[in-house]
Amino acid sequence: MGALASVALLLPLLSAAPPAGADVPEAGVLQGQFARAAERQGVPVSVLLAVSYLQSRWDTHGGAPSVTGGYGPMHLTDAVTALARTAPHHSEGEEDSRGDSSRPVRTGGDAPVPAPAEPPERLRTLERASALSGIPAEELRTVPAANIEGGAALLAAAQREAGLPASADPADWYGAVARYSGADDSATAATYADDVFDVIRTGETRTTDSGQVVTLTAAPAVAPATGQVADLGLRRPAAGPVECPASVACEWVPAPYEEFGDGDYGNHDKANRPASQSIDYIVIHDTEADWNTTLKLVQDPTYVSWQYSLRSSDGHIAQHVPLKDVAWHAGNWFVNAKSVGLEHEGFLTSPDSWYTEAMYRTSARLVRYLAGRYGIPLDRQHILGHDNVPGTVASTIKNMHTDPGPYWDWAHYFRLLGRPITPSAGPHAGVVTVRPDYSSHQPVYTGCVTAGQACVPHGSGAVRLHTAPSADAPLVKDIGLRPGGQDSTTGVNDTGARASTGQSFAVAERRGDWTAVWYLGQKAWFSNPVKEPTAVNARGLVLTPREGLAEVPVYGRAYPEASAYPAGVPVQSVSPLPYKLLAGQRYVVGGRTPGEYYFAPVFDPSGHTVVRGQEEYYQIQFGHRVAFVKAADVRVSRA
Repeated sequence: MGALASVALLLPLLSAAPPAGADVPEAGVLQGQFARAAERQGVPVSVLLAVSYLQSRWDTHGGAPSVTGGYGPMHLTDAVTALARTAPHHSEGEEDSRGDSSRPVRTGGDAPVPAPAEPPERLRTLERASALSGIPAEELRTVPAANIEGGAALLAAAQREAGLPASADPADWYGAVARYSGADDSATAATYADDVFDVIRTGETRTTDSGQVVTLTAAPAVAPATGQVADLGLRRPAAGPVECPASVACEWVPAPYEEFGDGDYGNHDKANRPASQSIDYIVIHDTEADWNTTLKLVQDPTYVSWQYSLRSSDGHIAQHVPLKDVAWHAGNWFVNAKSVGLEHEGFLTSPDSWYTEAMYRTSARLVRYLAGRYGIPLDRQHILGHDNVPGTVASTIKNMHTDPGPYWDWAHYFRLLGRPITPSAGPHAGVVTVRPDYSSHQPVYTGCVTAGQACVPHGSGAVRLHTAPSADAPLVKDIGLRPGGQDSTTGVNDTGARASTGQSFAVAERRGDWTAVWYLGQKAWFSNPVKEPTAVNARGLVLTPREGLAEVPVYGRAYPEASAYPAGVPVQSVSPLPYKLLAGQRYVVGGRTPGEYYFAPVFDPSGHTVVRGQEEYYQIQFGHRVAFVKAADVRVSRA
């Protein structure tokens, strides 16, 4: 399975450039800037374009830095200037990342945050580009043409330092491209270079965030000199029992399974998945910390854990917890026991920050590998954001985390997964799937820096939900987040009136440019103009209360009935959330699951037990977060 998956994942995940003879969109100014910089620095223009695509997809981001302090189309890094954030999101809020009442609450809030270290060389390339090109640092950060020139200068210098001529043949630049990645290990550098040459072979045409059309013509015959990476003097990744596809660079950085007194231990649980329990979900997080801090925290036995961390600058992956074991990452023990957690280096409340294409691509490959290995559907009912995981009971809802947030590009991610979000039904469909145009859809969020203050405008994959078909109507309320009935807000961390790309909802009504869906037990409207749609029509199964029931309870976890628990295992309450699914309302079904509970309160895994009952549940898209209803309470039909 792994070998077959590897071959499949090496196939292009990008839309191909136009074939010979086809109409090609008119090139913008940016195209000429790439050509001139390549000529001046003696770098093949295809190499320069492909490296830039893998870093930024040729976007300028208005001069804003990436999550790792990279600027402009060439992602020239200046972490000292860009990054002043060190506190990880796991220490913010009060979410119990383990999410199981059989163990002490584990928020990670008491874990010491490591002091920031001197940024590594890969996060300081802008300074060197300035020295090589003679262009001031500020211009490299803010002027696209200067940024491209600086990146070309870095590539040319890498070629010279390798003792290689400034060849016109792109195939001769493999080592220089690998060096440009900034990776300190040979596997990551080679994976990065492989991706760059994949872009060269397949080609690409794209309109950037500044409205510029850039084209890289496909050159399928290019066969790079891959042996050059061996001469770069890079380390080998740490050996260990990594579980990754062959098409990514992955190393073993283990999370500790240790006792530390009074029966307490951390930072994950031993298990025997999938023999003991199926793995049904992959949960996408962002770290709210830099790479070094992230690795130090996951190696702290008193902290929380996740299976994989992904580095933004080059897509490097570190695995921490074996897939058979249960990491403490999602804040919901039912989800933890049946999921894999991926932490992406990044910052939710830095809206002008951005992730590199290199990280999106390696993350997508890892998810495809995991989905194929465990039979996980590639849809938004099973590929969840941390912000889509429900609170376990009413009291935990307000403390659930909200990453990766409204700026994660789910549409692009699912294109890379090979599952683009496209219409599957006609204009009168009973289901819609949210999918605004990420770049042009820029709703105002607040609170990124100061409460109530507008965030920097940025593309978003999320839509707002109102009580009526008007932008002036109040936002719908989330009585779980605000039991007092206060309105939802535009806060960047407020998920009370938000639906994200890929999430599917049952249609309640259509009126002009507005569509209403059933959401948290109420009718919720979002702007969906025919000329600029923010959702696509879709097929799907929906459920509603069975005949004779006016309402049914909604749950945050799918636990067994009391009679299923053996002696010695405390019965876990099946406590409903404060919402109601009312007669006449419909919600999209994500799957059917048996009630299960993984009893693992002690260090010795021989005392762990999976409790499985007769009660079955349906997972539904109930609000921004998923939820569960008992199968016996509902009737399922095709929308």
